[in-house]
Amino acid sequence: MARVKGAMMTRKRRNKVLKAAKGYWGAKSKHFKMAKQAVMKSGNYAFIGRKQKKRDFRRLWIARISAEAKVNGMNYSTFIHGLKKAGIDLNRKMLAEIAVADKAGFAALCEQAKAAL
Repeated sequence: MARVKGAMMTRKRRNKVLKAAKGYWGAKSKHFKMAKQAVMKSGNYAFIGRKQKKRDFRRLWIARISAEAKVNGMNYSTFIHGLKKAGIDLNRKMLAEIAVADKAGFAALCEQAKAAL
């Protein structure tokens, strides 16, 4: 059986990493060893960032709901508790959208939450 050399697959693997590192500053985009480290690190940051995005948006929605609930004379926790008791099942994203776009609608929700408590 003929001997197989690994040059072609090695070159492919290296080019794949260098392509992923395109646009990186300095030697990180040119030298394989540095590019490999940078690509691995950026992959970790991307993974963490996808998790953080969910947390950040939830925090934003809660801040918006809380601000609008305070305008209507309630704090956030009693507002959410009142909605649950009233049987209104809206997620925080939709509540935040209502708080920003439809003040009157949010005020009506606040009244229903107060009535349920």
